[in-house]
Amino acid sequence: MGNGSAPGNGSEPPPPPPGGHNVAALVLGIVLILLIVGGNGLVCLSVCTERALKTTTNYFIVSLAVADLLLALLVLPLFVYSEFQGGVWSLSTVLCDALMTMDVMLCTASIFNLCAISVDRFIAVSVPLNYNRRQIDLRQLILISTTWIFAFAVASPVIFGLNNVPNRDPSLCQLEDDNYIVYSSICSFFIPCPVMLVLYCAMFQGLKRWEEARKAKLRGGIYGGNRKLYHPSPFIEREQAGLEPDECNPYAHSDHPLPGDYVMNNGVQTVSYPHLQYPPPGHSRKRAKINGRERKAMRVLPVVVGAFLFCWTPFFVVHITRALCKSCTIPTQVTSTVTWLGYVNSAVNPIIYTVFNAEFRNFFRKVLHLFC
Repeated sequence: MGNGSAPGNGSEPPPPPPGGHNVAALVLGIVLILLIVGGNGLVCLSVCTERALKTTTNYFIVSLAVADLLLALLVLPLFVYSEFQGGVWSLSTVLCDALMTMDVMLCTASIFNLCAISVDRFIAVSVPLNYNRRQIDLRQLILISTTWIFAFAVASPVIFGLNNVPNRDPSLCQLEDDNYIVYSSICSFFIPCPVMLVLYCAMFQGLKRWEEARKAKLRGGIYGGNRKLYHPSPFIEREQAGLEPDECNPYAHSDHPLPGDYVMNNGVQTVSYPHLQYPPPGHSRKRAKINGRERKAMRVLPVVVGAFLFCWTPFFVVHITRALCKSCTIPTQVTSTVTWLGYVNSAVNPIIYTVFNAEFRNFFRKVLHLFC
């Protein structure tokens, strides 16, 4: 998902280790690919098969997991092959451009999916009455589709020939245009990240206000003793506490009593007003509710975002620094380390879901028991 290149972008590739092959990179790459495919595959499978996990937030998480799966299947094998060869690219330049395109697109899709989740959650908290919680709707489908369309738009210049510059070194697989490196880094990381963080802050402020209002409403309810709270209905019931019916009825001794039929039933006076029409109980006011499952999902999201920023911020800082500062010397070991750290993020998300979400954890445990 790195929005850039294999090690060696803008600098000489690291010399191959003795024997010409980096076995450690090969082993690490294979383990990483298996973890990403296994973890994110389970995420997709769990949401597709478990009814409890079919929430709108989890559909966005599936889109994020698909980006990580595609990374493991389409990008990492070629990246690991290049690392195994000591950073030297021995395949065709067309394949290199395809690798760079997928690399940029999948990284961009990941962060755009996180932004889409933040937009969706902000809408759920800010305008809950217009939010569909039961199933994914058109707005959410548009959000998910837009993330992938924009991600391809950011990456497409590479596959359409941007890398075909004069004197291109075919032994290096990298982004060749520094201006494009700056542009793609800004579009893929430095603009979406602040937007996403602002939306999450606003969302949690709104959620906090919603929780405070809910608690205040519960505290304001009257329960206990001989006092009961009733919803408006055609029948108004009042329990008598040692009082006669006429004493409780302000209209009993009036020359103009309120028209209605009075009935006593086990000490409870029931007054019906046939001429008044009330809406059915429970439909007089539409109420929005953020359920416990949604609140659990919201608590996981900051951890996912934090892990993404931790893994990818070093890469983008190094990446854009090398493009803007020609005199800066960044060791190839640093470039390789931050690139690997970014790819590790694709294996982290399923672990986060397992630790922080009991429903994901139960499904993963159930699947693992089938094979163990």
